[in-house]
Amino acid sequence: MAGIHITDIEAAINHWRARTPSPDGVVLSPELRALAEVYALMVYFHEDEADEFSLPEAAWQAWQAWYDTTPDTPCIAICSTSQGDSHCKGCGRTFDEVQHWPGMSATEKRHTWRRITQEGHAWRFNRYLERAAEGPAAAAQAMQTAAQEAHRQRRRQTAA
Repeated sequence: MAGIHITDIEAAINHWRARTPSPDGVVLSPELRALAEVYALMVYFHEDEADEFSLPEAAWQAWQAWYDTTPDTPCIAICSTSQGDSHCKGCGRTFDEVQHWPGMSATEKRHTWRRITQEGHAWRFNRYLERAAEGPAAAAQAMQTAAQEAHRQRRRQTAA
């Protein structure tokens, strides 16, 4: 069972700080208050992860609202698991993670995101960083454009 890592709580807090800033520097929005309480307890007890099922409802809702603003998948449309690799060279997920992604919970997906980000070996973090930033649709468009250009070059070579 994957828990919610403290860095995700921090990211959710920063999201809500930007979205609903304090009017006087003291009063926090309800979402911030709920997440700050969880964060403080995690720090106090030296915990890296919080169990999603033990979070107060307000903190869970605030975290879920932040999560909904994050990219759903690390895919950059270069999948090597279909070619037999145990880990995708494009996104860094295992074969099982790629296959079961649609059925995974939000916390399981964030756990996978954290692992592949820490490893940093996937092409999304080096060779195709700009493609990853643009999203899967842009990656597919780039691949289609490259294929069309290659086709045009072959036609020119054949005609010459």
